[in-house]
Amino acid sequence: MIIVGRSISRGRGAGRLLVSPEPISVLSGVDPETGIVMEKGHPLEGTSVAGTVLAFPYGKGSTVGSYVIYALSRNGHAPAAIVNTEAEPIIATGAIIGNIPMIDRLSVPIDRLKTGTQVSVDGDKGTMEYEGTPA
Repeated sequence: MIIVGRSISRGRGAGRLLVSPEPISVLSGVDPETGIVMEKGHPLEGTSVAGTVLAFPYGKGSTVGSYVIYALSRNGHAPAAIVNTEAEPIIATGAIIGNIPMIDRLSVPIDRLKTGTQVSVDGDKGTMEYEGTPA
């Protein structure tokens, strides 16, 4: 199934979907050296974002979060792609400078996507290929 969205950062990335029902604070919430979510009480706490297609509503926190995303990319622990309900400057800038494909405004709500599903994001076209049918 092809899910249509809006292109934010160009490129293509594929991997297993990792869905968060809550926003992510990248600056204090993700370790740039390991890619593990360390935000206390977050639904993804203790989970690695490396190589996943990370889907979450939006980012929160300081603008320095953009550089954390860049550091994740530089350190080889970045998501293969990022999908947001609504992109905001912190995450969008980080995806762009980190060369991580990113889309938002999907035609299917993020909360209908299933963690573990194989997906492919095309940041050039603003689409996501989703194996199966969302819930």
